[in-house]
Amino acid sequence: MSLDLAAPHLEAIMRDYTARRDITDAVHRYMRGLDRLDAPLQRSAFHDGAHVDCGLFAGGPDAFVDFAQGFLAQMDGSHHMLGQVRIEIHDATTASGECYFQAWHGIKGEDGTPRDLFIAGRYIDEYACNNGAWRIAKRLLITDWTTNHPGDHGFYAANPQTNRGARGGRDFSQTRHWPR
Repeated sequence: MSLDLAAPHLEAIMRDYTARRDITDAVHRYMRGLDRLDAPLQRSAFHDGAHVDCGLFAGGPDAFVDFAQGFLAQMDGSHHMLGQVRIEIHDATTASGECYFQAWHGIKGEDGTPRDLFIAGRYIDEYACNNGAWRIAKRLLITDWTTNHPGDHGFYAANPQTNRGARGGRDFSQTRHWPR
């Protein structure tokens, strides 16, 4: 088996590769923006005319990011993890995909005690390349399962020196305040 490295074929391979890379980067920016409460980063995943439907909210990207950031800010923390991401390139400017995810949300029960809410599902996406930038054009969140358990955070009390994640620009990955 030989690989055809003729210029037109190689250009198509590179176009496909860069589209997948850029779409994946948009998906990653979206997730990181959620967990770090970084609204500009989350917003950068969407084109201006995008439509997002997460079930609790449906609308444009600015209103959605405001909703998501406010909703998650009420929680003690969140941790979204991507599973398989399937991207289908249709042509030079359109693609579609499905992204599996699992998300932990640190919430408080009615009595104020910590709870661990897990949500797993999929994002069904349409992507577009406008002005050379691949971003999300349409997104629908499908929830496949949830579970809500009492939170046992005794590990942190017993190990206060643990490096913990933070939000709103205070996470080590954002500050990079290395010890001297």
